[in-house]
Parts: sequence; C-alpha cells; structure tokens
Amino acid sequence: MLYTGVTGNLKKRIYEHKEKLIDGFSKRYNLNKLVYYEVFESAMDAIEREKQIKAGSRNRKIRLIEGINKKWLDLYHSL
Repeated sequence: MLYTGVTGNLKKRIYEHKEKLIDGFSKRYNLNKLVYYEVFESAMDAIEREKQIKAGSRNRKIRLIEGINKKWLDLYHSL
C-alpha cells in the first residue's frame, strides 16, 4: 500500500504514523516507512504536486520512488 500526503512538518508527521498516534489510512494499513518525499516552498505547490502523484498509476508511483530509493529504504532517520 502506498500513501501520499502533505504536511508542514515531515519529521513530526512520520513519527505520528510510526507510533500510530492518529487514526486513519496509515494506521489501518500499518504504513510506517518513508520511502519518498519532496520539499516545496509553498503549501499550494505541495498540494498541487500531491494531486499529480495521487492521479498517477501505482506503477508510476513505484518508478518515482525507485528513481531515488531503489531499495525502498526508510528515509525517516535521514531527515
């Protein structure tokens, strides 16, 4: 399962996912690994990009991830 979202504080948000602090999609599917992220200057730009990614196929998302993270390593500790 792949999850796409937007946040103003990535490290805090991933911590919340890892610790199951917030009910929802990521908790229900036990999603707790950060494998890809992008940084934007504005929330509007980030939301627009989120929409583009969500509109893409699963294969397109996999190619996007593997373009920077071939082994699907958890990037959380490198933030």
